[in-house]
Amino acid sequence: MESDQLATLAHRIKDHLSVQSKLPFVIGVAGGTASGKTTVCNMIISQLHDQGVVLINQDSFYHSFNDKELEKVHEYNFDHPDAFDTELLLSCVEKLKLGQPISIPYYDFKRHKSVGPGQQVNPSHVIILEGILVLHDPRVRGLMNMKIFVDTDSDLRLARRIRRDTVERGRNIQNVLDQYDRFVKPSFEEFILPSKKYADIIIPRGGDNEVAIDLIVEHIRTKLGQHELCKIYPNIFVIFPTFQIRGMHTLIRDVNTTKHDFVFYADRLIRLVVEHGLGHLPFIERQITTPTSSIYPGVVFYKRLCGVSVIRSGESMENALRACCKGIKIGKILIHREGHSGRQLIYEKLPADISSRHVLLLDPVIASGNCAVKAISLLVSKGVPESNIIFLNLIAAPQGIHAVCKQFPKVKIVTSEIDVTLDDNFRVIPGMGEFGDRYFGTDNEEHI
Repeated sequence: MESDQLATLAHRIKDHLSVQSKLPFVIGVAGGTASGKTTVCNMIISQLHDQGVVLINQDSFYHSFNDKELEKVHEYNFDHPDAFDTELLLSCVEKLKLGQPISIPYYDFKRHKSVGPGQQVNPSHVIILEGILVLHDPRVRGLMNMKIFVDTDSDLRLARRIRRDTVERGRNIQNVLDQYDRFVKPSFEEFILPSKKYADIIIPRGGDNEVAIDLIVEHIRTKLGQHELCKIYPNIFVIFPTFQIRGMHTLIRDVNTTKHDFVFYADRLIRLVVEHGLGHLPFIERQITTPTSSIYPGVVFYKRLCGVSVIRSGESMENALRACCKGIKIGKILIHREGHSGRQLIYEKLPADISSRHVLLLDPVIASGNCAVKAISLLVSKGVPESNIIFLNLIAAPQGIHAVCKQFPKVKIVTSEIDVTLDDNFRVIPGMGEFGDRYFGTDNEEHI
């Protein structure tokens, strides 16, 4: 029976991870020929070097020519939507979004046909689709999370095209100019330029516009750091998953980590969560004078705060809060677990004026959310507005987040990671075990 339960749980985790892998961030980068699209893409990729990025060029999906068509290649419009195998392009991107590897054709521009076995591409966190007409077809646009149009002066684009086609593709200048007049310029005005209206972001000057590219990368990083639940509940805040944070999670989740190391790295992670949570407090702007007699435009945060720890594991977060907020008052709540769904308030000691304070509720783990709901209900009954409560924890299960957010949509939840699920015993999976036992070195049952 136990093996069946483990198998069921494994399938649930696999399905969840599979869903997550189906949600890469897809960026479309369009613009006229030689507008600087590839440069923009390379700059984005360079800044996202710590993320998995796949670049798919629409040029790889040109239809191959047979011998008869090659005889009239100079009569062919390569800038027309029909020049591309859009169905194959759609299939490749959709497979990547489903977490499946693909093979992208290798197109030989001198022979005008796809050659070789193609390039093998694996799924990734970010997919960049670049090409003159990637914003033209609504089906392709529908796959994108961000649409960019690179807007560059037509004379500059022509100069770049002449240089590219003569040097890289073995064509003579006259043929390039003839093709530009007959096909490239008319197609730009008929198909490419109208697609500009679908763009979320327009980048003038292409790769020379470093400010625009920096803002785009910052936005992408923000989106990559968001769990899907953050898109459902705007009151959920997950710390951006740097390698440092993932490294700390690796250590505190490891069953073989010693108590000393568990406490050390848990304290580090708690401090980061507390610092992040404090950033959600209201503030007022204030100018101060520095020792150099200069003016510094600063801010001052709201000072009427208090912490409330959920005994026992929540007490592990008190030192970090005291280290960040000098002299802060801290209250305590003890909630007893009765079965899997029942919670009984055993003890509470809160500041008498708590209703006038912003409250930082401390509990390292949100599992089913029942304990959290009970604690928040107590605070609200004491007159604390929902919007004045910031719930700080290290990991949270989706079920617990749903439970809290549905009942208290104005309470801010700040966590360092959202886990996969709960098992049949309402333990967080993959989780980190009984936090209080591991932190304090005891074997008592955790009342969460």
